Amino acid sequence: MISRLIVALDVNAEPKALELVTALGVDCDFYKVGSELFTAVGPSIIEKLAERGKSVFLDLKFHDIPATVRSAARSAAESGAKLITVHASGGLNMLEAAVEGAGFSCGVLGVTILTSLASEQLAETWGRPFVDVSTEAKRLASIARSAGARGVVCAGTEVSTIRNAFGDGFEILVPGLRMAGGASHDQVRIVTPREAADSGATYLVLGRIVTSRPDVTAALREVRESLHQEPLTTDR
Repeated sequence: MISRLIVALDVNAEPKALELVTALGVDCDFYKVGSELFTAVGPSIIEKLAERGKSVFLDLKFHDIPATVRSAARSAAESGAKLITVHASGGLNMLEAAVEGAGFSCGVLGVTILTSLASEQLAETWGRPFVDVSTEAKRLASIARSAGARGVVCAGTEVSTIRNAFGDGFEILVPGLRMAGGASHDQVRIVTPREAADSGATYLVLGRIVTSRPDVTAALREVRESLHQEPLTTDR
């Protein structure tokens, strides 16, 4: 399986986002628009990226009553997003509503457990003596699959568990990646892009390991080289 790379536009202004897209040029054709950029700019950024021939992963992690999530997913799909996220902990009905709203043109990914959380923090938050992250991620992935979601978002540490449980047809997106020896920042359960790819990840979201580097193009190509992937070309 060849993992598709998505570069995160974790900035708070349209000019900054488009500057990064211009710098990467044909080396990247898929971008993440998260809460920071979407809140600052709005849905017009999706249209701007589409005009440049780029696909958009809209990472807003919807979590609300089913009717609201259905409408939000429909709006996201109509804006041109190719992937959206919904918290799997919102339950089966909410996930089904998201899938219905998104339709066939936009894939719904259920968020399992954020990569910034460790077992101890989850146990405290959920009021349990102990939480096994891998078991909980698999459980939430099962709910997402039952709802008809295209796949899930999980840490690289849970990819193999979910892949083995649900097979190759279930998509897995992995954020919170770091190169070997890189700073973890606010992430807890981290792996390298190569480790996530080898475990069976469908998509790899690349944030600081690309965008914090002075030469973003060189950084992205370094990641591709670690994955033994050829650079994208204009005729691909």
